[in-house]
Amino acid sequence: MTSPSGTHLVLIPTYNTGTKIVETVRGARAFWNPVWVVIDGSTDDTGRWLAEEAARDPGLRILVLPENQGKGAAILAGVSAASAAGFTHVLTMDADGQHTAASIPEFMAASAADPDALILGRPVFDASAPALRVRGRRISNWWANLETLWIGIGDSLFGFRVYPIAPLLAVMRASRWMRRFDFDPEAAVRLCWRGIRPVNRATPVRYYRASEGGVSHFRYGRDNLLLSWMHVRLFCGFVVRLPLLIWRRSRASPR
Repeated sequence: MTSPSGTHLVLIPTYNTGTKIVETVRGARAFWNPVWVVIDGSTDDTGRWLAEEAARDPGLRILVLPENQGKGAAILAGVSAASAAGFTHVLTMDADGQHTAASIPEFMAASAADPDALILGRPVFDASAPALRVRGRRISNWWANLETLWIGIGDSLFGFRVYPIAPLLAVMRASRWMRRFDFDPEAAVRLCWRGIRPVNRATPVRYYRASEGGVSHFRYGRDNLLLSWMHVRLFCGFVVRLPLLIWRRSRASPR
């Protein structure tokens, strides 16, 4: 068992992920303490499985939302509770096993060394990655980089990242959006607008087939429309902030 951190925790939102969530949580706990899971109104046996895990593991905490609200809403609930408990940073990771738990210590160390930064995962895809998903994310990445004047968002959609809690709460509480699959890209863009510097670190990602227990709630039509509307909003915000962003970039020292 790793010693508990008083500043950084792993936060995993989950909704009807099946037994894969137990594997994900055990993997995260092997590399970090504490790990919190937000059950976002799941209707499978997730709650029972995780309650049994938490009963045996003091480094695991389970938060339960009574109904499904979306990934961003689940993260907001977890981050709010983490802030109230005195934590300063959260590493978010998906419940479906795509993210590599072995990268957790590296990302946490990067955050501890640079606590004001947003530590973004840059996915290294293997042969399991659907070509449509890999190609499609380039569109969102291009828009996110335009909206921040190419400050350095390596991958806007990848959810394995370490957030400083205070600015994340500020941008989320100021917006009615960012509650579903629009959370990851919008959070990155809005944090960059607030002057939070992104730092990219490569990490492997694996897509599991349904026969391997893989579960995805992403719906291409519905959620791509959500992301398109998000970028419309962000572009409007970008135009308003453009003079400030240009001034900020002109004063940024080369790294």
